[in-house]
Amino acid sequence: MKTRALVTVNGRSYRPPSSPLVVVCVDGCEYDYISEVVAAGDAPMLARMIGEGAAFTAECVIPSFTNPNNMSIVTGVPPSVHGICGNYFYDREADAEVMMNDPKYLRTGTILAAFANAGAGVAVVTAKDKLRRLLGKDLPGVCFSAEKADQASLAENGIEDALGLAGKPVPSVYSADLSEFVFAAGVGLMKKIRPDLMYLSTTDYVQHKAAPGTPPANAFYRMIDAYLAQLEELGAVIAVTADHGMNDKFGRDGQPNVIYLQDLLDGWLGKGAARVILPITDPYVVHHGALGSFATAYLPAADSPSLVGRLEGLEGIELVLSNAQACRRFELPPDRLGDIVIIAKKHFVLGTSRERHDLSGLDAPLRSHGGLSEQVVPLLFNRRVRGAQRRRPRNFDAFDIALNDLEG
Repeated sequence: MKTRALVTVNGRSYRPPSSPLVVVCVDGCEYDYISEVVAAGDAPMLARMIGEGAAFTAECVIPSFTNPNNMSIVTGVPPSVHGICGNYFYDREADAEVMMNDPKYLRTGTILAAFANAGAGVAVVTAKDKLRRLLGKDLPGVCFSAEKADQASLAENGIEDALGLAGKPVPSVYSADLSEFVFAAGVGLMKKIRPDLMYLSTTDYVQHKAAPGTPPANAFYRMIDAYLAQLEELGAVIAVTADHGMNDKFGRDGQPNVIYLQDLLDGWLGKGAARVILPITDPYVVHHGALGSFATAYLPAADSPSLVGRLEGLEGIELVLSNAQACRRFELPPDRLGDIVIIAKKHFVLGTSRERHDLSGLDAPLRSHGGLSEQVVPLLFNRRVRGAQRRRPRNFDAFDIALNDLEG
């Protein structure tokens, strides 16, 4: 870097890296995925990170979805500050349900942009393009997605020939190859431009289909392990965390355990009186059918108190909170949530209306996320942490620990 001064972002100060730092967000990574592949003896790099570096069980932000957590990791603050509380929300001003992937919805700067503007070389590779524009807000550096790597340009993405960099063709968005492309590109970037900071974010396609310790899951983490070893050999300090965990969401018959909230509210209040929003919603629904364990609902004001009790009494419901209660407990922006928040239990998911969910693409019993049961995630480093272990960290402490607390 050109400067050795501290970089301050959103009230937190970070030391400039003395070696290249790579922060990896493994989408959907329940800690058991790592412990199982390490126990099988198939992941020597991850085993070294646990044994010789530093390993924590951390907490992600709620809702345990992709966009809120990735943005918390790269801003170092919760959604109440940066504003991204889902993949999808109801924009009251526009009176429309929209994707929350436009940078205009991000209310703070990122650690990535702050370092780049302080003179650091910064690179970002994400699996899906839905995250790229948010991660790349105000970033004068490399930022592209595996999904649209063939369209990367110097003007838009800070790099040309992303396919040549990774040495791979554009992968299917519904494949483990999409995540492997992210790692291959990361290694290519480290060899070619050696950025001071690099952020790599994968997709949870595998985790939606395969439980920890199963052959497909272990094969996926063996792949990750090999790329992490390459990055370490190239001199990188590495932090590995996740945006959320993942759990089975089906019954003994293999069918999804779904509570269709819009259908229930339509029956109780009259059709269209309430509006249910599922923040898991995004363009990539084949592997989860837009079913997750967190929902918010907009209700007629007079009905909110009585409906909370009725919803709490349903099998599969873990928590029903008012807007104020949810925002206080989970550090969420009140203007981007409905009147109540509903969270399902570990093995249940929430839907809108049965007719609105196309589950024909599910070729395996449903696994999904969004609730409290998917909040515990790994936070691993390939260096030891100085001093006493802190309280259970959050996944968005990754940059803080990596830049401020690791041994040289």
